[in-house]
Amino acid sequence: MKIKFTLFAVALFCQISFAQQKDTTTVNKLSEVVVTGQFEPQSIKKSVFNVRVISSQDIQNLAANNLADVLNQYLNITVRPSSTSGRSTVSLFGLDAQYFKILVDNVPLVNEAGLGNNTDLSQINLNDVDHIEIVEGSMGVTYGGNAVSGVLNIITKKTSLYKWGINAAVQEETVSDEYSLFKEGRHIQSLRVTHNFNKNWFVSVGANRNDFQGYLSDKNGIDYNENDGTRGYRWLPKDQLNGTALIAYNKDNFRFFYKFEYLDENVDYYNSTVQSGFSPVKGSYRYADDKRYLTNRYFHNLNATGKIFSQLNYNVSLSHQKQQRDVEDFRYLFATKDEANNVTVKDQSMEVLYSTGTLSNFFTDKKVDLQLGYEFVNNQGYSLVQEASNIFVPVRKTIENYDFFASSEIMATQRFSIRPGLRFSAQSKFENQYASSVGLRYLFDKGVEVRGSYGNGFRTPTFEELYSKLIFDGHFFIGNENLIPETSTSYETSFKKTTVFSSGLQMSNTLSGSYLDVDDRIDMALTGFNTDTGNPEYQYINISKYKVWNFSTTNQFRKDNLGLNFGAAIIGVSQKIENKMFTSDDKFLYSFNLNASFSYFFPKWKTTFSGYYKYNGKTQRFIEGSSSFILSDIGQSNWLDMSARKNFLKEKFEVTIGARNLFDITNVNQTNTNQTAGHAAPGEVMLAYGRSYFLKLAYNLNL
Repeated sequence: MKIKFTLFAVALFCQISFAQQKDTTTVNKLSEVVVTGQFEPQSIKKSVFNVRVISSQDIQNLAANNLADVLNQYLNITVRPSSTSGRSTVSLFGLDAQYFKILVDNVPLVNEAGLGNNTDLSQINLNDVDHIEIVEGSMGVTYGGNAVSGVLNIITKKTSLYKWGINAAVQEETVSDEYSLFKEGRHIQSLRVTHNFNKNWFVSVGANRNDFQGYLSDKNGIDYNENDGTRGYRWLPKDQLNGTALIAYNKDNFRFFYKFEYLDENVDYYNSTVQSGFSPVKGSYRYADDKRYLTNRYFHNLNATGKIFSQLNYNVSLSHQKQQRDVEDFRYLFATKDEANNVTVKDQSMEVLYSTGTLSNFFTDKKVDLQLGYEFVNNQGYSLVQEASNIFVPVRKTIENYDFFASSEIMATQRFSIRPGLRFSAQSKFENQYASSVGLRYLFDKGVEVRGSYGNGFRTPTFEELYSKLIFDGHFFIGNENLIPETSTSYETSFKKTTVFSSGLQMSNTLSGSYLDVDDRIDMALTGFNTDTGNPEYQYINISKYKVWNFSTTNQFRKDNLGLNFGAAIIGVSQKIENKMFTSDDKFLYSFNLNASFSYFFPKWKTTFSGYYKYNGKTQRFIEGSSSFILSDIGQSNWLDMSARKNFLKEKFEVTIGARNLFDITNVNQTNTNQTAGHAAPGEVMLAYGRSYFLKLAYNLNL
């Protein structure tokens, strides 16, 4: 820990030392324009919130196809993949994906179990993404329930400088050391066509296919017919098809767009158990009972912005979304390599009608602005629950909320801004909820920006936490309809120094600190033992408190064609868990994270070289044992991606080559898991499938 604090202190000292050097006020840095949490698009410098931006150039350098490819590199963010389900979710400040909201153009994105939360990152395609904005900390006033640890907003492309645009790409990627043109590896194809009919109308259509053939590792694939537990895949094969379409209109002060997205995903599960059968027709034969998970998502979003009464700015979105997962059970016959007895059932779905809208710019005096808004959500959820062995029951429930919020931005002086806000949420299932916040920003001389914020918010229980059931053969895990929403309080402060030197060097250094306190946290807990069998019984209950503080520094350097970034963070987490049997310690457990990246463009070669590094320090957490909570250590890991991107033929043809996970990380050890209850995690935590290499060929035609 002393080494970690030393590294953090060195980063802080470097930041202060650079900030004390003489800057040049005659050159202004171009500010990025952001929309997340703003009354209207504006520069980062004017934002009361700290907004991190992932640019389209970063996405291109990483050859990223989905959101999971991108977020691995960013400070305070952890991507949690699952080889058994094929899903990848995000964790921020140690809080999982249910506390972090993912939006597309300010609209939360549906998944089969919720809206905006617990989203599978691998299902979010980046084919039409302009940039990504991340705001850490409570955003409950602006974005409602479940925006506890922060929000991520994907801003898509809605215009073009050219009359016609055609962007086509193919990408081939190894999966660890496994690759062949059709049967192994990862194979990606994409196409996007855009057209400006005139200065007002713009349309785009696109499609992307991601064919992940799975990762064998120590497994032997589909056609292995020995019953020794090695059939199947370590990482499940997945085939995704994404389609998008957009039409946009822009004239004077009025703009609207309609966006449609479609997702079709198949994930194949091949059972490691091989069985023998006999029939009068086939005689003796070998088979395995396999599954296929079939997911479909439809996303519709209609947005309009403009002015009414010649002054008031309005922004209204109406969205209909549905995501459904079906499970297809079938018998795989080894002799003929055919499927038999195929049965498909609907497993989970969520259908959402969503609308949000704001009015702002009430006053002619630009020193004061007021925003009034509403949000309406209608969630129609479905889940197939297991009440006993081979007894499955469908559960259909509708949950609604009607929210109203108000926020004001007050320019007390040219340097000092105050932003208070309040949200009221009328809930159909729970008691009415409230969120409030106040943000402060002060601009000092010589590019120094100071920000502070306070916010409280809430997280409502998920459909699974309320209604799930998994009861069979000694397993007893159930939801709880009597759960109450979690509540949270957060504080954040930051100091940012932007310096532009006469040499052309641009430098931005930020030091920030935050504290988050979550009450009535929901978790699956041991509630007792069956009186007849003695088997443990588990249920979701409001059982714990969660506190986290974070100190981090981010440093950006730009000069000519060179870009450098360096960041470090120290996180302390305190979690008091109480089930019906025993209670955990609530002492703070610490971890250290580090990231760095570079990018350099060689004009003569028209080539960009990039590298992205992330260090995740050792973490600790309490896990449930047979009679107490036990402290468990999860090992450290290092992640490094490298790439080279070169343009040919007057920027029309682009080649990107590179490698992901150069340190060949797969799993890290977790201690003391052998002492835990039967449902606990294994002795290793899966992070990745090892080092992989990629080649991407892209053609861009703009007319």
